[in-house]
Amino acid sequence: MILDRIVAATAKRVAALKETTSLEILKSQAKRSETPFAFEKALAQKSSVGEIAFICEVKKASPSKGVIAADFPYVEIARDYQAAGADAISVLTEPDFFQGSNAFLTEIKEQVSIPVLRKDFIIDAIQIYEASRIGADAILLICSILDVEQIRDYLEIADALGLSALVEAHDEAEVKQALAAGARMIGVNNRNLKTFEVDLDNSIQLRQLVPPEILFVSESGIRTPEDIDKLRVNGTNAVLIGETLMRSGDKKAELDKLRG
Repeated sequence: MILDRIVAATAKRVAALKETTSLEILKSQAKRSETPFAFEKALAQKSSVGEIAFICEVKKASPSKGVIAADFPYVEIARDYQAAGADAISVLTEPDFFQGSNAFLTEIKEQVSIPVLRKDFIIDAIQIYEASRIGADAILLICSILDVEQIRDYLEIADALGLSALVEAHDEAEVKQALAAGARMIGVNNRNLKTFEVDLDNSIQLRQLVPPEILFVSESGIRTPEDIDKLRVNGTNAVLIGETLMRSGDKKAELDKLRG
């Protein structure tokens, strides 16, 4: 199963990180954000005026699609997103299956003023301190690879650093897991990470399980203005869009079209 392979590769990365940098050193290098919880605040601000927030993703490749952008000027892409009116940026930092890098996030963060999410597979607390060190405003916590206690512990660490945490679920059990852990933002992935099949109705169906005070994000498989309209009517607060934008030669025009 591809997710198991990703987690196994991540475990090797974490082990290598621990060999070169101690947890205590990373803790000392990770500082509380000067703009704490900027990511969730940006989403909440857009939601407060009845609009969907757009999280635009910088992604070179994926396990299901292979290389999405052979030409990958990641800083320019991030700037284009900001100029097009994105509310936040998601950056893939996973190197083995998504061809990501921590350096991508750090360089992008230096060039944009909107919040940046580190999109990776967090399985150890050390990665949260690493996310802070490289400049992330938010982290992703995936229910399918973490239990409730781990998510709760990682949320506590993120809170202490002023990092927002998007807790990702795919089914009803995982939404309940995210709620039990105390998530303030829940992202429903329309892509099954075990099969990589995509179904936008997954967000539609699971939205009713999430209380209105918790930010609800729909992720993956969002391609058309009609998709956005369906999610807007359903009370979705934000959408995370990657491949649709990455494949577009004119990201501003594509984002304008999606907004309707």
